[in-house]
Amino acid sequence: MNRERALVTGASSGIGREIARVLAAQDCDLVICARRRTELEALAEELTTSHGTTVEVVTADLSGSAGVEELIRRAGDVDILVNNAGFGTSGNHIDLDVKGELAMVDLNVRTLTHLSHHYGKQMASKKSGRILNVASIAAFQPGPSMATYCATKSYVLSYSRALRHELKPKGVSVTALCPGPVVTGFQKAAGLNMGSMVMMSAVSAPKVAAVGVKAMRKGRREVIPGLMNKPMPLITRLTPVRMQLAIMNSVLK
Repeated sequence: MNRERALVTGASSGIGREIARVLAAQDCDLVICARRRTELEALAEELTTSHGTTVEVVTADLSGSAGVEELIRRAGDVDILVNNAGFGTSGNHIDLDVKGELAMVDLNVRTLTHLSHHYGKQMASKKSGRILNVASIAAFQPGPSMATYCATKSYVLSYSRALRHELKPKGVSVTALCPGPVVTGFQKAAGLNMGSMVMMSAVSAPKVAAVGVKAMRKGRREVIPGLMNKPMPLITRLTPVRMQLAIMNSVLK
């Protein structure tokens, strides 16, 4: 049988790196993409040595259309697409640099949509393929101090649900991975200082990756790693928006 070929964006660290490790252990050849070449090359060497997999490194800034087009050209045909690239910021929205906020929308939303459209169409023509979109537990409620980030992840979740419905009859699965707090460099990059109560629900990046890939393989619509995080969709449906805002404001301040 031919080996599966997987494309993983944001693979230089955190959840993306761990997903690449899980897929390599499942005998997938990989295309890994991020902006940091040194980290990508180290990961490629690790995976090739450990699993004998073929790993292609693509260094690109995916917040711009030129970087996305270059990745598509370099990656070619794939069987699995993992849209993990993304970032967040924290602070009052009007006090943040609007260029950074718009770059976040471009990466978290536009790039994910572009790649899902391109590879979804490609996979549908073959009647086979899997897409794993990394959303967040933040997708289920608005987030003061992280207004743009939460909104982008709400888009990812809604988009993934709808795309799954459209592509399932064509033999393509779409899964949204919605992790809660994860101990990675994300919090530091976003300027977050999460409280101890919040971090009690944290799940390690390797565990999130394993749960996400397993759900993708089963063709599940979405998955929330961590027992403490799983009630979130029900809680948000039952909680008035004003209370959601108050809770998130206290958590993210």
